[in-house]
Amino acid sequence: MKSSKVLRKLRAGEFVLTAAICRVTEPWLAEIVGRLGYDVIWFDQEHRAFADTTIDPVSLACRATGIDLMVRVRKGGYDSPMRALEFGANGIMVPHVRSAAEARQWVEWCKYPPLGVRGLDGAGCDAMWGMEGGPEYLEAANRETFLALQIEDREAVECVEEIAAVPGVDLLFVGPGDLSLSYGVPFQFQHPLLVDAYKRVDAATKAAGNWWGTVSGTPEAAQTALDRGARMVVGGVDHVFLLDGFQRSFASFSKLTLKA
Repeated sequence: MKSSKVLRKLRAGEFVLTAAICRVTEPWLAEIVGRLGYDVIWFDQEHRAFADTTIDPVSLACRATGIDLMVRVRKGGYDSPMRALEFGANGIMVPHVRSAAEARQWVEWCKYPPLGVRGLDGAGCDAMWGMEGGPEYLEAANRETFLALQIEDREAVECVEEIAAVPGVDLLFVGPGDLSLSYGVPFQFQHPLLVDAYKRVDAATKAAGNWWGTVSGTPEAAQTALDRGARMVVGGVDHVFLLDGFQRSFASFSKLTLKA
C-alpha cells in the first residue's frame, strides 16, 4: 500500500501544497507536477466530464513520482469513492457536506471496517494488483488514505464541530466561492461572515485533531490561509494557467501589423 505524502506531512505538522488538475488529464502533466515537488494533485470530477477511466493513468504518474492523488468525486453513491480508491486515489474529496450524518455516510463508503463498510476487491492498484492483502492491507488502507469533506454551505458551518468530530474524517476543505454564495455575499472572500467561518472551521478541526484547507489563488492568499490555521493550500490550477497564458499571448500577438 502506497503511503500518503499528504498524511505524512500533516502528521509531521507541515502544510500541504496542492496542484489542481481540472482540464488536462494527460499523465505527463501529473508527472511534471510530481517532479516539481507538489504534494498532491486535486483531480476534479464534480465540475468536469472526466470518466473514471481517466483516474488510472493519472494515478500511475502520481505513484511514479511519489505524489498523492485526491479525487473530488461526483456526489453520488457508494461506487463513486470506491472506484476512485481502487483506481489509485490516496484521497477522496466530497463537495457540499452539510451534516455529521452525511459525513458518517462518506466515512462508511471510504473506509474498511471497523471505521466503515467499504467493499474489498484486493486486485486494484491500491492493493498492488493483488500482491498485498490480509489484515495488514486493510489497516494500511485506512491509515494511508484520507477523506476531505468540503465545507461550502452555511448549514455546514453551523454544525462544523459535529462534522469534524466524526471518526474517519481527516480534513475539512473550505470552498470560499460557494460559501460566499450561501451567506449571500458573493465573492466577498474577506467578508466578516467568511472570516468567522474560517475561524470556526479552524477551532473545530483543532478540537477534533484533524486538519483543514482551502483554495488559494495567490501566494499571499495561501499565506493568509496558513496564518489562519489551514494546512492544505492550492498552488496552481491548470485551467487558470492555460487561460492566463493564452490571454497574455493573444494580447501580444494581436498587436502585430502588416506592412503596406
